[in-house]
Amino acid sequence: MKILGRHLIVELVGCHRPTLDNLEQLEKYLKESVRQSGATIVESVFHRYNPQGVSGVIVIAESHISIHTWPEYGYAAVDFFTCGETVDPYKAYEYIKRNLQAQDAHLTELKRGLPSSTNEIIDHKPKINMENIAVITK
Repeated sequence: MKILGRHLIVELVGCHRPTLDNLEQLEKYLKESVRQSGATIVESVFHRYNPQGVSGVIVIAESHISIHTWPEYGYAAVDFFTCGETVDPYKAYEYIKRNLQAQDAHLTELKRGLPSSTNEIIDHKPKINMENIAVITK
């Protein structure tokens, strides 16, 4: 695979239930997890469900981080999808796990990218070869 990014899919169990239903606190935690990872926040959108639960997505310059909670089960599903080599999604994961007070966690890492017979990390923002760009003049 020509690897463009890493996608951590995380199951957090035994979390602090009131926090899982607190939109403002979850948004604060996810934003700080982005900072901890070294990523750059572009925009965030969060929604609280009735009677309980929260979903949120933070779009980052390097992809996204998302959460969906089930307070009644003490459970949160969290995704950390990052491109490039400058961001460490594991730092975001550790921060969220600690702050949601998860008693247990299951993490699966997927490499995301282009199918290939070789494994290599490729630049997620290819460089433009200026020699191949035509200049239009009037």
